[in-house]
Amino acid sequence: MARNYQSRKRILVTGGAGFLGSHLIDRLLDRGDEVLCVDNFFTGSKRNIEHLHDNPRFELMRHDVCFPLYVEVDEIYNLACPASPVHYQYDPVQTTKTSVIGAINMLGLAKRLKCKIFQASTSEVYGDPHVHPQKEDYWGNVNPIGIRSCYDEGKRCAETLFFDYHRQMALDVKVARIFNTYGPRMHPADGRVVSNFIMQALRNEPITLYGDGLQTRSFCYRDDLIEGFLKLMDTPPAFTGPVNIGNPNEFTIRELADLVIEMTGSRSALEFRPLPQDDPMQRQPDISVARAELAWEPRVQLREGLKRTIQYFKDI
Repeated sequence: MARNYQSRKRILVTGGAGFLGSHLIDRLLDRGDEVLCVDNFFTGSKRNIEHLHDNPRFELMRHDVCFPLYVEVDEIYNLACPASPVHYQYDPVQTTKTSVIGAINMLGLAKRLKCKIFQASTSEVYGDPHVHPQKEDYWGNVNPIGIRSCYDEGKRCAETLFFDYHRQMALDVKVARIFNTYGPRMHPADGRVVSNFIMQALRNEPITLYGDGLQTRSFCYRDDLIEGFLKLMDTPPAFTGPVNIGNPNEFTIRELADLVIEMTGSRSALEFRPLPQDDPMQRQPDISVARAELAWEPRVQLREGLKRTIQYFKDI
């Protein structure tokens, strides 16, 4: 139900021109809120938000969260950070800065405004896990000096900052750990497995699998994930998370490749390459906390989500 003027909120979304940020903004605007979208366009795209420019409740600001931001808002969603290995390994120092200094700046803003703040964390805080499926009380198995560390450890440090601000300053924080997510508006060259496979299949190019293709992932469609964000943000201050937001159905990468080939009618063959450093062998969320605290679980299963995503890539 759309909000009226009295209940309308002004909400800051950092990373708002990105894949997930732009869909979150759509949902916030649809329910009647005002949105300030902040993005430096390192990985975000103006194409993702161009349909919003005539909306009087939408405002866009080009800004890097590594620098302080002085605005007046009622809530903050902090999504700013490159999220695919291709992008975050391109400038690993800047990736770490975005996670850590960006968190400090957004938490400082939330402290000044006394407002609720959401952190988009990641399942990568679990590293290459020794526990399966992964529950929120698992501390993880992360290489602190590897090529993925800029993202993994940056997000872990951001979580530390959020919980220290919560304990020390009674800040109302919400931390979501995002598992593999896919859907329309993914960047076709972002290096993530779903977009890689679909683009290769549509071009009838070899589909590249790393290792033996038996490593597992759990794929959550974007609409389900955004619904989880909103439900988490609506919880009472006593509930902070972290909470896993993802689809618990687990697939091998080989199964994903075969399904994409089938659904696209592609002539692509499979091509196996060496496994990258620190690539996790298993990834599956335990969503018991999300079910209990948010009354949330994903609805869109892989075949239906892939159908919508394949059509998007065909259209562009």
